[in-house]
Amino acid sequence: MSESRPDPLIIEPSAGAPAQLFVVLHGESAAPEQVLELVAAIRQAFPQALIVQPHGPFGAGAARRWIARAHPDAEAYVGLVADAGAALAGEVRAWQRSRGLSGEQTALAGFSEGAAVALEAACADTGLAGRALLFSTRFATLPQAAPMLTTLHLLHGAADRVAPVDQARRVHGHLAELGGDATLDMASGVGHELHHALIRQAIARLQGYLPQRTWEAVMGAPDLRVDEYDADDGASDGPAGDGETRH
Repeated sequence: MSESRPDPLIIEPSAGAPAQLFVVLHGESAAPEQVLELVAAIRQAFPQALIVQPHGPFGAGAARRWIARAHPDAEAYVGLVADAGAALAGEVRAWQRSRGLSGEQTALAGFSEGAAVALEAACADTGLAGRALLFSTRFATLPQAAPMLTTLHLLHGAADRVAPVDQARRVHGHLAELGGDATLDMASGVGHELHHALIRQAIARLQGYLPQRTWEAVMGAPDLRVDEYDADDGASDGPAGDGETRH
């Protein structure tokens, strides 16, 4: 049985009304403390952001999860993640209304199970978020349609044995086929973790990547560059690099 769900952790903007909303989701059998390094990086890069860190609605103590059943089989997992994504979308919409923020001003970020739920929420509710940062996840299923108003940034450890990077490659390619806007960044030598190289690259994506919908509006044609970026596992400081996988 799940314990009563704790209130989300909320970090207010440094001053004044929020200019952005970040909703940051922990992984399975974890709590918001798992994503503190990511939250700190977001806070530094976007001091005017409202950052919300909800606890997964199921589980107990510091072992919360986003889906209603622990260790479901693959078939059940698909439906459970869909239910969790719909519930998350409703919560995000409520936070947006309470602070007068739009979907374009909203970013979702999730690690592992939290990333699978964030993707499901973005696909289920058009325009829910302008960006989604999806770290090291096993996606429940390939999306039937790409969220055309959301840029998806897939960030993955190349040595991840829990959620192998090949699945992220398949999801990225599938989104491209659907006409979606997605990037894929892989950190060499990194396993199933919120590694600093991935966090650094996520912030670089948020600050420097021009969404495809904006590119097309300005240039009149899609940006079809395709490059691959492998984050340097040994670099803890300095810029994240310029390479990208983009469709």
